[in-house]
Amino acid sequence: MQLPPKPPSRAEKTSLWQYMRLFRKDILSAQPARLYRAWMAEFRTPFFRSYLVNDPDLVKEVLVRNPDAFPKSDRIGAGLRPLLGNSVFLTNGETWKRQRRIIDPAFEGGRLRDTYPGICDAADAGVARLAGLPPDVPQEIEAITSHIAADVIFRTLFSIPIEDETAQEVFHAFRAYQRTQPILNLAAFVRGPAWMPRFFRSETRRNARHIRVLITKLTEDRLDLIAAGKAPDDLATKILTTKDPVTGDVFSRDEMIDQVAIFFLAGHETSAAVLAWALYLLALYPEWQDKLREEADSFGGAFADLSKLKHTRDVFRETLRLYPAVPMMVREASEAQEFRGRTIKRGAQIVLSPWHLHRHTRLWDNPDGFDPSRWETENGKSCARDAYVPFSAGPRICSGAGFALIEGVVVLARLLKAYEFTTVEGRIPVPVAHLTVRSTAGIWLRIRSR
Repeated sequence: MQLPPKPPSRAEKTSLWQYMRLFRKDILSAQPARLYRAWMAEFRTPFFRSYLVNDPDLVKEVLVRNPDAFPKSDRIGAGLRPLLGNSVFLTNGETWKRQRRIIDPAFEGGRLRDTYPGICDAADAGVARLAGLPPDVPQEIEAITSHIAADVIFRTLFSIPIEDETAQEVFHAFRAYQRTQPILNLAAFVRGPAWMPRFFRSETRRNARHIRVLITKLTEDRLDLIAAGKAPDDLATKILTTKDPVTGDVFSRDEMIDQVAIFFLAGHETSAAVLAWALYLLALYPEWQDKLREEADSFGGAFADLSKLKHTRDVFRETLRLYPAVPMMVREASEAQEFRGRTIKRGAQIVLSPWHLHRHTRLWDNPDGFDPSRWETENGKSCARDAYVPFSAGPRICSGAGFALIEGVVVLARLLKAYEFTTVEGRIPVPVAHLTVRSTAGIWLRIRSR
């Protein structure tokens, strides 16, 4: 059976400069094939030592049991800070804990039910936009899912549809930004003071500035509505008015701008990428598309009925396994550690790679295959507990994980109820890591109305 697309691995032996060149082009294909079977791998550079960790027990040690000893590495922050500032995605310690205390209540169970109508409306608007497409003309699916995912964020965060003028500007600026910003900036290789140049591409800087200007306008407008007592009860209002239960403080204007930036990045780019890959996989394996279509046809649309979309949920989970939106996470050892008989010195970089962990040949049955039914097997259940971290794990698990799962299931169900998706001969997408796992030349499918 045909396997889903997977990028080629680099040769085992390459020079540092060859590796950096490959790394800059794509972090996934820059890695050797042995990482898919290794429990731990060490990488040495003149600037720092890093360890990629696939051992499930060590992953839990870093993310769940002892997260304070492994704060987020600023080698990631160096590349993203111009856009994200001091958002919850980049901070550590007490600052991060305070931010989570304010943000987490917005994504609790009851609030997810409140966001459901916005998700459904954005999905329905996406279905309507596709009406009338010529069935024989290939369509770029990443652009379509990006549009829908952005609409979800605008409707649930700020209660505005994507047709809003500012929303349109933010959407297009984010699309441009994610294509020019890699997961790690070249500054990741060299530690230095804050004033040291970070070698950002000019368009990356320009798009980051433009996005923050637009987000500032949205935030200030919402603060004015809150002050006037006229703000809608959406995620933005909830986060802006929630007090830290420890200090009693709320987010300032500047802090909220940072948080809104990561909500767009995490909630828009990641969902768009996973939805695009899910539609491609369903086109590649039409028997699963038929199963999901049957579920969609019988789905009444009520929030309480989401549990009936079992196959749809399993396909979305399997897509997250094969194409995790965030393929690698980097932590830094704040003190010396002992990992698998090796001494990990203070300051070493610990790389946790969902991309490799989710395809590990010594953990998963049929690791490179598309098999949504695996979640009912003993191997699938075991790996779901020990080797599946699409939203991270432990205290730093993504606040919006539940939101993303609902969004993915609803959007897939709405699209498959209305359309059939088929592959385009000769256009096999090749995964590449930008900010999220995308395709080098887009994901192209034919779309036919049912």
